[in-house]
Amino acid sequence: MAEQEEQQQITALDAPVPGPSQTERAVALARLLHHECARLLQLYKEKETFSSDHTPDAGRIVSLSPDSEEPSTEQQVQLLHSALRQCLGLIHCVILKEEEEWGELEGDYETMRKNVRLRLEHLLSSTKVLVETENVTVEVTPDHQCNEETDGAGGVFGLKMWTYRVLLELVHWADHAAQTLHVLHTERAGTEDV
Repeated sequence: MAEQEEQQQITALDAPVPGPSQTERAVALARLLHHECARLLQLYKEKETFSSDHTPDAGRIVSLSPDSEEPSTEQQVQLLHSALRQCLGLIHCVILKEEEEWGELEGDYETMRKNVRLRLEHLLSSTKVLVETENVTVEVTPDHQCNEETDGAGGVFGLKMWTYRVLLELVHWADHAAQTLHVLHTERAGTEDV
């Protein structure tokens, strides 16, 4: 009898410990990305000392056109994935254009900018796992060519305003990602305590 109990204890120790699900990890990653994007925006505003009269008023840079009917949560995650690919392309462009203009600098802003890019790449990989099926193939490469003029204004000020708009876009889409992935997790896990 004691031998049987000992064997059950060993089996229990060998059993995998239940960890966070893929959707839970994606939600946590999106929330972390949102926090880091907000911090990156704050660092940029401090670095550039933007005042409220320079806030860009143009619409979204990244926009999605879903079908006229309300998409399912899985379709919303696919659309979100597409938006995040565009955001990744934009942050790549910001890094490229800023390094062309000022060279490779070191500091909190530059470190956070790289962190955001890496975190966004990781979130894209996570959302790919959640939505890719036999019928749906998704890419994780940046979806942007980085060949447009920065807001048409040109010059250093135009670059700074365009960068500001891109950072606002990243904050928006990271927040949207956290909300959409939370809904997906709730539907798949049947729980709201994430």
